[in-house]
Parts: sequence; structure tokens; C-alpha cells
Amino acid sequence: MAFLNSINIIGSALTAERFRMDIINQNIANQNTTRTASGGPYRRKQIIFQERRQTFDQALQKVMGGGVRVARVEESQEDLRPVYDPEHPDADEDGYVYYPNVNNTEEQTDLLEASRVYEANLSALSVAKAMAQKALEIGRSS
Repeated sequence: MAFLNSINIIGSALTAERFRMDIINQNIANQNTTRTASGGPYRRKQIIFQERRQTFDQALQKVMGGGVRVARVEESQEDLRPVYDPEHPDADEDGYVYYPNVNNTEEQTDLLEASRVYEANLSALSVAKAMAQKALEIGRSS
């Protein structure tokens, strides 16, 4: 049962990191979006992870729990990037266009980190799977 719980925990991490990569890609895709459906420029989105706790009762009942989940997606409150371009259709009365607070270098770094964490979790999944297969082989030979 412990193997299944570890696989469940690893699966939750894989799901969370995949969602993180999707949000990072959304940030990169919208780094020049000056007008969204809500009217203003796009704001960088950030993921907040939260531990998926296992209660004492769940542990006693051997219910699978633990791991990580996405608690929420927040918009960054960092300042927008003003660029003087009075000809732009989204320019204000002073001629400034406000571009998203997305830093492409930071997003690429975050994407690399998320993909490495995803790969590490895939490795952990492979180890847990191999351990479970060995346990089954030992059980069959007894």
C-alpha cells in the first residue's frame, strides 16, 4: 500500500508541475498583450502550491493522501512596463503604452526549473514502479 501512496504523491507533483508549466507558457505567450478581455494589459500569473495533507484518520484507514496541489493562481502586482508610443491604439493621454509585467528571462528560467522538477518526479515514479514490481516478484517466488 505504501507503494501506491508514494505513486499517488508523485502523481500529484507531476500534475502540479505540468500546470505550472502551462501557466508559464501562458505568461510567455502574453508578454506583449496590452489589452485583455478585462480591458487592461496582461498581468503575469504565478502559481501557489500547497501541501495536500493526510489526516490522522486517513492514515489509520489507509486512505491515500499527501502530496501537493495548486492552491491558487495569483496575478503579479509588480508594476507594468511603460513604453512611450503615442501612435499605439492602447496609448494613454500622455502617449504611454503599458506592457505586461512579464520578464521573458525569468519565465524561461522558471520553465527550465519546472521541467527539471517534472523530470525528477518522473525518475521517482520509475523507482517506485520498479520497487513495486520487485515486491510482486518476491511475492510470487515465495
